[in-house]
Amino acid sequence: MNTFNIVKQMDCLVGMNAMQAESVDLIITSPPYNLNKSYEKKTALEAYLFWQREIIQACERVLKPGGSIAYQVGSYVDDGKVYPLDCLLFATFIEFGFTPRNRIVWHFESGLHCKNRLSGRHETVLWFTKGDNYTFNLDSIRVPQKYPGKKHYKGDKKGELSGNPLGKNPGDVWIIPNVKHNHPEKTNHECQFPLDLIRPIIKALSHPNNLVLDPFMGSGTVAVAATQLNRKYIGFELLESYIKIIYERLSHVSN
Repeated sequence: MNTFNIVKQMDCLVGMNAMQAESVDLIITSPPYNLNKSYEKKTALEAYLFWQREIIQACERVLKPGGSIAYQVGSYVDDGKVYPLDCLLFATFIEFGFTPRNRIVWHFESGLHCKNRLSGRHETVLWFTKGDNYTFNLDSIRVPQKYPGKKHYKGDKKGELSGNPLGKNPGDVWIIPNVKHNHPEKTNHECQFPLDLIRPIIKALSHPNNLVLDPFMGSGTVAVAATQLNRKYIGFELLESYIKIIYERLSHVSN
């Protein structure tokens, strides 16, 4: 199955197993966190982690050498106990030969107010590559320098700009509002991530016309961002109601 710019209504394991091996340039996704949301059935933690292992193995099969996977996860919470999923899944990516590049912390300043622990205000994006010869377009995601006109004041470079004129490396902590309530991107999906989180990942880790896969398409943020940035996409989603949301969002996109 090599069709692109489409969302298939099917289980992502079935879908990925039908895809050609090493056919995808970039994988970006956010799997369910095993929290008993409307789109998932809560299972024992061991069963959930086994399922995630199958997903990660399937991702490795369809990803091209030199490709990247960005796996956005939060925490699994059970009876007051908090399990950060990035910690629980990290070794699985290593098991399947992925190379760790960054653990991006996505910080947001709103959410549930906890009474018996500190309120969670971040999730993470695990970035792994398949090999060492990988795409990383840093210049495409640089942010303004703190002191843009600052110059070297001594030495051979005296008088020259001390920072990159295109901006600085954004670092691995990204402060981006989450999609809640009156956010302009809000749909009926319970756990929607923002375009501002996905666009820089696509810019940095792929090139125009590359193929981006999202095994858990949800509200379609990856498809929307890929379309805006002239990338191809393919995704899988079980719920018809979410697929309708995706295509409604895509109908308003111009790249």
